[in-house]
Amino acid sequence: MPGRSAQNGTDQEIWDVLIVGAGLSGIDAAYRLTERNPGLTYTILENRDRIGGTWDLFRYPGVRSDSDIFTLSFPWNPWTGDRLMAQGEEIRTYLEDTARDFGIAPHIRFKTEVLSADFDTTTDLWSVDARVDGEPVSFRTRFLYVCAGYYRYDTGYTPEFPGRETFTGTVVHPQFWPADLDYSGKNVVVIGSGATAVTLIPSMAPTAGHVTMLQRSPTYLFPYPWTDPMTSTLRKVLPRQWSHDITRYRNALLTFGMYEFCRTFPKTSRRMFRRIAKHYLPDGYPVDKDFKPAYAPWDQRLCVIPEGDFYKAVADGSAEIVTDTIDTFTETGVRTASGRELPADIIVTATGLELVALGGIDLSVDGTKVDPGQSYAYRGYMLGDVPNFAWSVGYTNASWTLRVDLTSQAVADLIAHMRENGYTRAYPTLHGTEPQTHALLELDSGYVKRAGDRLPKAGDRAPWQVRHNLVLDAVDARRYDVTQDMEFGRATKPAVVDEKDAERR
Repeated sequence: MPGRSAQNGTDQEIWDVLIVGAGLSGIDAAYRLTERNPGLTYTILENRDRIGGTWDLFRYPGVRSDSDIFTLSFPWNPWTGDRLMAQGEEIRTYLEDTARDFGIAPHIRFKTEVLSADFDTTTDLWSVDARVDGEPVSFRTRFLYVCAGYYRYDTGYTPEFPGRETFTGTVVHPQFWPADLDYSGKNVVVIGSGATAVTLIPSMAPTAGHVTMLQRSPTYLFPYPWTDPMTSTLRKVLPRQWSHDITRYRNALLTFGMYEFCRTFPKTSRRMFRRIAKHYLPDGYPVDKDFKPAYAPWDQRLCVIPEGDFYKAVADGSAEIVTDTIDTFTETGVRTASGRELPADIIVTATGLELVALGGIDLSVDGTKVDPGQSYAYRGYMLGDVPNFAWSVGYTNASWTLRVDLTSQAVADLIAHMRENGYTRAYPTLHGTEPQTHALLELDSGYVKRAGDRLPKAGDRAPWQVRHNLVLDAVDARRYDVTQDMEFGRATKPAVVDEKDAERR
């Protein structure tokens, strides 16, 4: 993948890399790509009008990281806060500051919705169709790197609730929280039991009249401290980067250790979570009714609750859990299948995400559509037989950034190898073989099940396995063979700048 052949303005219209998304993944990608490939030209296309991705989209009360911020932040830009978890706005500000301080911000084009992309195997260029303020625009790039996550930003998942049209109060999905929503003194019913619900409830409880969580089934909850003495001490006695690195590695290993313990000893971990619940809740509380999931720990994602705040809200009576299913919405609330009426002025449908592959972008190669659900994922971030393309997806059992940073470094190495050897094309291939198929995301959660065949498949052998194991992935990253199961080539036609296309941009 040669760089620009000249320093004139027109050649800049063909980018070395086009990054889609200006959230955690996109900003990390920009840094890692240029760190490894000085002089590489790139631009970031962001659908929203601000940096942040998830941390700009979600603005519901209490929104925060559900993993520790020292592993969620970038290893190359240490987190400066004291707490182990961070509020959503703090994370968004950190991302904005990072993009500014590292020279990434000028490369971002906001309000640009990427719709489709087609790869031409004669020129080895992607033609990317997008929309800005309703008007079509196009870009050309040598490498397309999608860092837009794995869920839809324009819609959340909301089941069809019987009687919804009869409810006279306000219905809100956390993904689209109204800035002017006043819930003080009001009865709130939150439908759902995942990370969003257990964040919302203790945040709303002190102000609302009463908050009820209506859950179909319980979730495993794990209390986590806001601060710890070791982190505070390290920050005082060591340089910022050193203290950040030590805390980051420690927290990553602790998270990994907890996951492995739960998966290896499910019965013991079940008993542990039950004892934690009993510790926080009043004597006689029906723990097995509201806090005993039917599945094993980490079949679905574990929910972190800072300082046990969710348990404390339930214990002091400001929040209540009802484990039941919905019969119907009524004019004044929700009636459950058991016949109980839950009064509500506001109903929050914390019912999950709508997953989508590749940021919802329609991909094709020489006009032939790429079906992500029929493709195998190479090292978890490329698609079999799709040239010059990568997709960044984080871990399901650890901080998102731990994986996407490894991905960005691997993509940077691949592009460096192409540039050094004069290749304009690279793609992974199974050469027609069919490995045993595994799920891309190793979770039994509803939002993963609903995705069905939309997500790429994982194989049963390296480099087509998709392991959610940060230790093994970190080890493999150090001995990564950029040529394994990869095909390289050179374009048969030179890339020519279309002057009319340049004028449109």
